[in-house]
Amino acid sequence: MEVTLRIRRYNPETDTEPHWESYTVSAQPTDRILDGLHKVKWEQDGTLTFRRSCAHGICGSDAMRINGRNRLACKTLVKDLDAFTQMGDGSLVPGKPISIEPIKGLPVLKDLVVDMEPFFEAYRSVLPFLMPSGSEPTRERLQSPAERERFDDTTKCILCAACTTSCPVYWTDGQYFGPQAIVGAHRFIFDSRDAGAAERLEILNDTEGVWRCRTTFNCTDACPRGIEVTKAIPEEKRALIFGRS
Repeated sequence: MEVTLRIRRYNPETDTEPHWESYTVSAQPTDRILDGLHKVKWEQDGTLTFRRSCAHGICGSDAMRINGRNRLACKTLVKDLDAFTQMGDGSLVPGKPISIEPIKGLPVLKDLVVDMEPFFEAYRSVLPFLMPSGSEPTRERLQSPAERERFDDTTKCILCAACTTSCPVYWTDGQYFGPQAIVGAHRFIFDSRDAGAAERLEILNDTEGVWRCRTTFNCTDACPRGIEVTKAIPEEKRALIFGRS
C-alpha cells in the first residue's frame, strides 16, 4: 500500500519561508512514521533532515507534529492516522495524506529539526538535580515505597519537548518556562531525599513560572510517556501556598 507523507520543508540556505513537499512511499499499516521518513531520506531525497536515535520511544529525539499533534515518529503507526481506508470487502485503499512538521515554539534549524537550546535552558533553570542535605552519607539514602510513589510519575520524562511545544502559552510567551521545566522541578521538589524544594519553588513562583499555566491539557495529551503534567503543575502551586507535603 502507498501512503503520502506531506512534509514541511525548510532549508535556511535556500528558502526564505517553509514550504510543503509531498512524497509517496510504500507502507504497511503497522509501519511507523519514522519508517516512512527513512524511506524518503534513503530512497527519494537525501536532503530531508530530522532527528532520531533509539527508535524505541526512549530517547525522545524524534518528536514532531504529525497530523497536527505532537508525537514521537518512532511510536506513531500509519494505521492510526487515517492513511488507509478499509473497504467493505476488507481491502485497504489509500486514505488521507499524513502531514509532518517540526514542533512549534522553537526556532527551526532545518526541515524537522528545531533548536532545542531554549528548551534546555528552561530545564536547567529549575535546578534539575538532587540537592541533599548534610555531608556525604556512608550508606544509600533510603525511601519508602510511598515516598518514591510521590514523584514517580514525573521521573518518566524523556526530555522530548512534546509537552512544552504543545502549549499555547509557550508559543506566544518566549519567557515561559513551559510544562517540561515545571515537571522537571516536580521530580525533585517532592523527593524526600532533596533539600532544595524551597529554592526551586521560589524559581517557579516567578511570573513566567507555574502561574502562567492555563490548564489546557495539551501537555498531558502530548506526552508520549503518559505523564499527568496537568496534575503535577497544580501540586506545585499548592506547595507554594501551603508548603510541600
